[in-house]
Amino acid sequence: MQNKKRNKLLIEISGLILAILWLTPFYLMVVNAFKTKKGIFSDILGLPEEGTFENFKQAFIDLDFIRSFFYSLFISVGSLALIIIFSSMAGYALARNKSKLSSGIFMVFVAAMLIPFQSVMIPLISLFGQVEMLNPAGLIFMYLGFGSSLSIFLYHGAMASIPVSLDEAATIDGANKWQIFWRIVFPMLKPISVTVMILNVIWIWNDYLLPSLVLSQETATIPLKMFFFFGQYTKQWHLALAGLTIAIVPVIIVYFFAQKHIIKGVTDGAVK
Repeated sequence: MQNKKRNKLLIEISGLILAILWLTPFYLMVVNAFKTKKGIFSDILGLPEEGTFENFKQAFIDLDFIRSFFYSLFISVGSLALIIIFSSMAGYALARNKSKLSSGIFMVFVAAMLIPFQSVMIPLISLFGQVEMLNPAGLIFMYLGFGSSLSIFLYHGAMASIPVSLDEAATIDGANKWQIFWRIVFPMLKPISVTVMILNVIWIWNDYLLPSLVLSQETATIPLKMFFFFGQYTKQWHLALAGLTIAIVPVIIVYFFAQKHIIKGVTDGAVK
């Protein structure tokens, strides 16, 4: 009994320490977003003596927030829609077709998760530059390619929880493969679809490297605009932190609305 209490206490203390470490960057970002530039360097850990919203107003203007938010939203939503549609269909097809070819294709997708982006960065940009697709539409297509491997892996694992007998019963009733998937199977994949959405939206929304190679200043996303605050001779930390606070709000809202599906989705996709 004493050992159980001691282990429970150690777990709680460890969880508390990890929570503090995880929340510390957010605390520093939000608290210092309300300080002046001088206030940040005089006391980076303390609360602001005189809180001000001027940082947020100026950051909103300097980021050209409406335009950059639109392109971030357009690219994120477009990429997520394509990733979910094509990855779910691919996961369904690979899970239901029990053959060496299907297994081989699935292993190719799994292996693709191990390929670092930096190794294909230069040939990828060169290829898309030749076909004049270095624009938001081309970026969405790239995200589809890079995001499909993990998504197909999760969907493929989740298919194990959906019995084949449902497909057979629908076939007897006269449904074709397309109707079986979209009307029966896909609605049952809602938890894993939410998980795929969360994992990809955090990556796509915050990505800097790939958009910096593809997009122009006119179509820049929020992460690209953030570097407006970091010049060669000066760094406007008070405005940058205010801009970061504004930028992460949409992702946090999406996460809190969908969090109940995340653990179940990851479990369905990776364990079963």
